[in-house]
Formats: sequence, structure tokens, C-alpha cells
Amino acid sequence: MTILDKIIADKYKEVALKKSIIPISQLESSVLFNRETSSLAKALRESDTGIIAEFKRRSPSKSVINQSASVQDVAKGYENAGVCGMSVLTDGKYFGGSLDDILLARASVQFPILRKEFIVDEYQIIEAKAHGADVILLIAAVLTRDEIKTLSETAKSLNLDVLLEVHNLEELQKSIMPSLDMLGVNNRNLKTFEVSTAISKELSTHIPNDFVKVSESGISSVKAIKDLKPFGYQGFLIGENFMKTENPGESALAFIEELRS
Repeated sequence: MTILDKIIADKYKEVALKKSIIPISQLESSVLFNRETSSLAKALRESDTGIIAEFKRRSPSKSVINQSASVQDVAKGYENAGVCGMSVLTDGKYFGGSLDDILLARASVQFPILRKEFIVDEYQIIEAKAHGADVILLIAAVLTRDEIKTLSETAKSLNLDVLLEVHNLEELQKSIMPSLDMLGVNNRNLKTFEVSTAISKELSTHIPNDFVKVSESGISSVKAIKDLKPFGYQGFLIGENFMKTENPGESALAFIEELRS
């Protein structure tokens, strides 16, 4: 079993448990459920930098990244730096995150917030909306085409943007459909955990221009972004690079200033 298989097996159990405790009607009565969402795809199209900055405490591949950072401080720092949006990991067991992190970020900033989660059930999309998220992530590696269609259409019915993540051409080809806003290419090989932006370049020509192209993982330099822009990428998800520093917001600001220079 790969680490991804383990995460997904645990996720099905976790969702079943949550459904038995918190009914959908309770999520739908949340104060934030009727909040007007803001589009990350639109923000990326209009941006000259395209940075989506991540809040992540730890990961299965790197263990601890930053356990001391407060999500409010990081969110405000990112907003001050001028990022387009923020990705917040909500998986508890493997990444040390929670839905409370989205609530706290939402209370602190205005920009679009992406719930970064292993989504396997429509329930998690309703949760995302109820906690103030604007965007959800779907991972093609763990979903069938029909599941991608059902989940993305549910998200669109709630005015949430959808970022679909792929790792190879096969995943990309099964996934393209009108209910997606952004197509993200993850530069990390799920089997070896090696990272290379070559896959983003390779897949760029296969992504129709109706979708915002996002490159994810392993982007740690301004050079990497300048290198990917000619391939049509408008979004760049940066996680560990900012989070592993003492002040992620300041790191993001310095990075964006360098990118603009």
C-alpha cells in the first residue's frame, strides 16, 4: 500500500464517522454557508504573480515543517505579501491540519481560501463551504471520472471553485470536463516522491485554455516560475518553501518582490 492508499482508506472511515455525528443540515445552517465566495481562478487570471501560498504544519514525506506558526498570523502575512489565495491543509492524521484552520484563516483575511483535502465524498464539500472555503481540491489519482464529475458539479452548485490535480497524462485525459475551473499538475511523483517541473511542461499542451493552469509542488525559486510561465501557467502552489521559514508571510513577500523585479 502506498501512503496515498493509506490516507484514502483512513479518509473514508473519517468521513463516515463525521457523517454519523454532524448531519448535513447542521453544516448548511452554519453562518458561513451563505457567504458569497471569491474565485481563485479569477484572481489567478488577473494576477501578475499567480502565487497560491500554503499553510501546512507537517507532511508524510517531510514530517514536521512548522508546528509553531499560527494560521491567523500566516494568513495575514500572506495577504500582506499579495498572494492570490491560500491553500489550507485540513487533514489531521497525516498533515496536522483541521477545518478550524480554515475558520481562523477566513476570519483573518479576504482572499480566496482553498480547502486542501483528500475529498472522496460530497459531505466534505459541504463542510468546506460551511467553514468558509472558496475552493476545493480534487485529486484525479484517487477518483474515477464519474466521481470527479459528481464532486465537481456539487462544488459548482455551491459556488465553489474546483482545482483538479493530476500527476500524468492518463489522469488528465480522464478528468477534463466543464465543471472544473483550474487544472493543477503536481510535480511530485506519487510513487517515488521525486519532484520535477518537467511534468508541468510536458502536460501543458494537453490542458485546454478554458482552464487556469496551476503548477504544484517543488516550486522553490523565482526561476522555476519564470521558467513555467511560457508554458501557460498562471498559478503556482508554494507550500513548504514559505512554511519552513520562521515567518512565512515575510518569506512570501520577499519571494513576490523578487518575482516582480
